[in-house]
Amino acid sequence: MSQVRQVGLLAAGCQPWNRDVCAASGDRFAYCATLAIYVYQLDHHYNEFKLHAIMSEHKKTITALSWCPHNPDLFASGSADNLVIIWNVAEQKVIAKLDNAKGTPASLSWCWNAGDALAFASHRGPLFIWTISGPDSGVTVHKDAHSFLSDICMFRWHTQKKGKVAFGHIDGSLSIFQPGNKSQKHVLRPDSLEGTDEEDPVSALEWDPLSTDYLLVANLHHGIRLVDSESLCCITTFSFPSAAASVQCLAWVPSAPGMFITGDSQVGVLRIWNVSRTTPIDNFKLKKTGFHCLHVLNSPPRKKFSNQSPTKNHYTSSTSEAVPPPTLTQNQAFSLPPGHAVCCFLDGGIGLYDMGAKKWDFLRDLGHVETIFDCKFKPDNPNLLATASFDGTIKVWDINTLTAVYTSPGNEGVIYSLSWAPGDLNCIAGATSRNGAFIWDIKKGKMVQRFNEHGKNGIFCIAWSHKDSKRIATCSGDGYCIIRTIDGKILHKYRHPAAVFGCDWSQNNNSVRIWDYTQDACINILSGHTAPVRGLMWNTEIPYLLISGSWDYTIKVWDTREGICLDTVCDHGADVYGLTCHPRRPFTMASCSRDSTVRLWSLTPLITPLQINILADRPWEEIIGNTDSAIEPGAPPLLCGKVSRDIKQEIEKLSGNLRVKKLRWFSECLSPPGGSDNLWNLVAVIKGQDDSLLPQNYCKGIMHLKHLIKFRTSEAQELTTVKMSKFGGGIGVPTKEERLKEAAQIHLRLGQVQRYCELMVELGEWDKALSVAPSVSVKYWKKLMQRRADQLIQEDKDDVIPYCIAIGDVKKLVHFFMSRGQLKEALLVAQAACEGNMQTFHVSTPKGPSFSDDIYKEDFNELLQEACRELAEWYFQDGRAVLAACCHLAVDNIELAMAYLIRGNELELAVCVGTVLGEPAAPATHCALELLARKCMMTPAWDLAADLLLMTPDSELQLVKLCAFCPGCTEEISDLHEKCKLPTVEECMQLAETAHANGKIFETIKYYLLSQEPEKALPIGIDFIKEHISSSDWTLDTVYPVLDLLSYIRTEKLVLHTCTEARNELLILCGYVGALLAIRRQYHSIVPALYEYTSQLLKRRKVSVPLKIEHLSEELDAWRACTQVVNPSSEDSPYTPPSDSQRLVYATLLKRLKEEPLRGIVGPDYVTGSNLPSHSDIHISCLTGLKIQGPVFFLEDGKSTISLNDALMWAKVNPFSPLGTGIRLNPF
Repeated sequence: MSQVRQVGLLAAGCQPWNRDVCAASGDRFAYCATLAIYVYQLDHHYNEFKLHAIMSEHKKTITALSWCPHNPDLFASGSADNLVIIWNVAEQKVIAKLDNAKGTPASLSWCWNAGDALAFASHRGPLFIWTISGPDSGVTVHKDAHSFLSDICMFRWHTQKKGKVAFGHIDGSLSIFQPGNKSQKHVLRPDSLEGTDEEDPVSALEWDPLSTDYLLVANLHHGIRLVDSESLCCITTFSFPSAAASVQCLAWVPSAPGMFITGDSQVGVLRIWNVSRTTPIDNFKLKKTGFHCLHVLNSPPRKKFSNQSPTKNHYTSSTSEAVPPPTLTQNQAFSLPPGHAVCCFLDGGIGLYDMGAKKWDFLRDLGHVETIFDCKFKPDNPNLLATASFDGTIKVWDINTLTAVYTSPGNEGVIYSLSWAPGDLNCIAGATSRNGAFIWDIKKGKMVQRFNEHGKNGIFCIAWSHKDSKRIATCSGDGYCIIRTIDGKILHKYRHPAAVFGCDWSQNNNSVRIWDYTQDACINILSGHTAPVRGLMWNTEIPYLLISGSWDYTIKVWDTREGICLDTVCDHGADVYGLTCHPRRPFTMASCSRDSTVRLWSLTPLITPLQINILADRPWEEIIGNTDSAIEPGAPPLLCGKVSRDIKQEIEKLSGNLRVKKLRWFSECLSPPGGSDNLWNLVAVIKGQDDSLLPQNYCKGIMHLKHLIKFRTSEAQELTTVKMSKFGGGIGVPTKEERLKEAAQIHLRLGQVQRYCELMVELGEWDKALSVAPSVSVKYWKKLMQRRADQLIQEDKDDVIPYCIAIGDVKKLVHFFMSRGQLKEALLVAQAACEGNMQTFHVSTPKGPSFSDDIYKEDFNELLQEACRELAEWYFQDGRAVLAACCHLAVDNIELAMAYLIRGNELELAVCVGTVLGEPAAPATHCALELLARKCMMTPAWDLAADLLLMTPDSELQLVKLCAFCPGCTEEISDLHEKCKLPTVEECMQLAETAHANGKIFETIKYYLLSQEPEKALPIGIDFIKEHISSSDWTLDTVYPVLDLLSYIRTEKLVLHTCTEARNELLILCGYVGALLAIRRQYHSIVPALYEYTSQLLKRRKVSVPLKIEHLSEELDAWRACTQVVNPSSEDSPYTPPSDSQRLVYATLLKRLKEEPLRGIVGPDYVTGSNLPSHSDIHISCLTGLKIQGPVFFLEDGKSTISLNDALMWAKVNPFSPLGTGIRLNPF
């Protein structure tokens, strides 16, 4: 299993170089970064798009993308190295490849008239047709589409008229070809260009879906025309509100006949048009930067919930037909085309805009579009990470939300390096390839200083001194390293015999160390990389741990004491450049690459024994050491850095319960970001900490519900009063109007209706204010009506939310939010209702209003818990178990919070938090300790495992399993027995024989396993289980304890030739009982695999067990039939109800299973990073045959792989490997 865990991904933005770089089909859309294609898919349950796959086969710039119109699982892409690839998205693999495409495929498109043919053209032409399969497979040239006089911008096949195709050219002309008709080359240039040599490239070209001849054309400067391809005349020329506006892209709206949308090139204005009018119907400014490309989804995402009956037009949603609601005039109805536009912007931003609802369904505001050369955490706020790129920008990211918060102005050429200013100066120094160095003031949003001492030579590294904030060092290709003050005065100039690639300030004094990258010293000592190394980083706590990033696409972690590679990470899709370590979390690092992504990693698994020393409360000398002793070969890992020393000093100053602080501080130091701070803040609240001690950023995370309403109320007030700063803030800072709107929405959700009305009036939205005013008082409503008479406002769309609040239908509103995936909103409303902020209109019963109020209060509490569960499950399914646990802690549900940490395999964190929370968390803490002890068996650290188990009550049985499995020498086993307070090996033999004579089966097995002849336990235990499962009324709880104990027999004894039959029977019984346990725990993904594994062993091995393959098959079919989920999105797999016999089999199965004792741990496991696609490290699961998404687990043969999630679930229900070798599985 990989020792380095990926815990975060900052995806690349959409490239601005080529035109056809976004596409969509059904519930998926894709866009091209420079070197990879990002595919997003709709999660129907949460109604949101999630990153599904990264396709990274191309090694040069991707030039075009086209989705297959006949098969939603296929799309094609081309790249600058003359390569065309056909991808299968569902299987995430290449299914066809054309290597020598005879020119760069600058534009490509599936042929609409043939199922398996793809057309592509280079800028000069001709048009090639690649028939992918069948007798005519191969590449042919289109008989007419060649010998063009002007370069091709793009081409489009007609979707209905077979073989008809149009080309747009750089000179502004069109070429149209149709079988049986005369070829039309270079026709229909804009009138203003006729007779001139001026160029006005065709920026967009789309056939009218309702016509065989009409074509919509956009020229970059001339604008949009609707032309007739038969008569070769222009039907309509469309006018823009401003002469400065120019069209970058356009798309028809399939759900609204005659409607199309355009994106401007200078500013991100989306315009909505109808062919019957020459001016736009509506304009939306979506971003400051211009559009790059647009695509409208054929079938918009469906809303999974509606409170209305199925009659049409209760309200317009994204799935409504393009029929105006009766209250709107025809003109206003035009502005609501139902549909979703995939929008790509010139700054790399990508989003999915719901035009009907006028809101983003998904927005990734911006991303780097080229190689990222450097990344650095902000020293005084390590939640911010800055990146420097080939695209000429520095971007600052919030690593908790994985979103960009600031971007530099750009146009700096290539930026090779960056360095944060010390303290809270909020400036970054950058080094460029041709334009010298600069200082960017983030708050002001501009460059405040430039340095040109190196001339036009590239500056490869820049370092701002953190001891003296007035000094900055740079080194360059001119062979100089220069130290200057921030106002430009040169203090020192060091000459070097060749180009200087790196410089850094020592942390202890003001000296500078310089090294020559061309020496390749690291590669000579630590061999393993197959290309030059660009990034090197020492771990700040473990002095021998070195991390290297290379042009061979890998990151390697080295133990420099022995010169051995501890782990190789292959997730990047191109050269790795920068590596940086989190200043306060030394085992969290970030890497950046030519694949335009930044990835976050946790190195904590490399120091598991050290982590467990902290949990087991071992002495300081087993946790913290000095560098000299730590670098001794073979010495266990010890913390030797500043962060751990500071923790120790702080703890030594304290009195009272030091263990709580020790666990919290070390947990925060060792955990990656993404929720652990939030979790500890909630633990502190539950333990009664004073609110004044909560950190400032507490209100930005998941708050305890006793604070939620209070904080959101003050946030609303702040939004109302805060004035904009002169320079504005970061990206997309809201206007005053937007702030007031946001404040109004918060007041509304808090039940403060009058304040909402007043703010709506201030915004001029009188109708919204009036619609809810009666819930304040009729008098207030009349007053508003009088004031309304003095005002005129523009009519706007109605909204379902104010009505729900006004009539007090909280339940409908919470479910409405949940259906739209707005889970945090649902939670807020439910909590406001619980606190009595919602006015409910209900008839009081004869028993008096208090009775009725109590019932409502109870309903609201149930609603609140439901909203919390939904939000937690959303985080959990997204691979963020820590935040899922936060959701449950926020409503004091400690049991479920702990269960989510265990299911996310955050075992160390679960033990820390559980220990601090005490009794309420005890059962789950003990469960986590037992799983951690199993983890120690792999290390192997038997002493540590025993320490962990001794922390649990009634630990004797667990200690027996530990001692039974320990494969050490006689002396080691005796010492372990003594530590666990168990009888000696010899005494165990006698106890086993006595128990056997007395007919005590469990005791007999237990003591035989601890004796020098553990194999004697096998026949006794197996016969007991076989006898039980032969009867019709056996239950899981009668056989599982014996089987579980038996599975801890030492591996070297189990694999003996003499134990073959017993081993096979044990594996089959463990497989079958494992399948039943998986059903009980709802591990749906591995149930079929466990049944298949058991059946295969039964088929291939000579055994005598009371199980039949037909019986197993019958059980599996019954389970499938009775647990199938009705998925409304898949019309192709209709729901078939289970038969009576299947119901009967399943009912018998459930009777046998009983309930899981720890109810919270029911449900699948999802570790951190489960949804993060790898670029290039592709593995196929031997359980499912599908590509593994997220972390991979290697089985004992070193080749077979399963997902880490499946491995964890398998090991919890069946301790033996899926390969049937008798080796225990230990993925913890």
